[in-house]
Amino acid sequence: MSRIGKKPVPLPNGVTAIVANGTVSVKGPKGELKLALVPEIEASLGDDGVTLTPRPNMERGRAMWGMQRTLVNNLVVGVSQGFTERLDINGVGYRAAVAGKNLQLNLGFSHDVAYPIPEGITIVCERPTAITISGSNKQLVGQVAAEIRSYRPPEPYKGKGVKYASEKIRRKEGKKK
Repeated sequence: MSRIGKKPVPLPNGVTAIVANGTVSVKGPKGELKLALVPEIEASLGDDGVTLTPRPNMERGRAMWGMQRTLVNNLVVGVSQGFTERLDINGVGYRAAVAGKNLQLNLGFSHDVAYPIPEGITIVCERPTAITISGSNKQLVGQVAAEIRSYRPPEPYKGKGVKYASEKIRRKEGKKK
């Protein structure tokens, strides 16, 4: 039994949900998101929010129950508060700037890297070495942060590269004389 799946997803003020044909649509101040549920899960709308239940006699439904409830909760949080991810850039001459619909990254290559900003994502550079990625879709925010980090992941000797703000880099000792 899923302990997470048993709990209904509460809908805060200003957020409305529609459940139809195995799809949950959530609308709020930050936009509208949809999720197609797996066929083994049923959703219903009640006074306490969106409740998900597995269909009877389906083992996969019980396995997917908690995950589907978490995905619906991510929709509700996304359209009401949104998600943010922060990246830090370490290295001499490494910097980032938003230019139109692209993020320009100077990461020590012979050329600048131009990353096109996807629809529904806002990128802000408070400092040339700090990037803030925000949006209502948690999966998309995380994917954009991972793609930007993948251009120059942090290396363990000097710590140069693009890292998550909360990430700790395990440093290695350099070579001895």
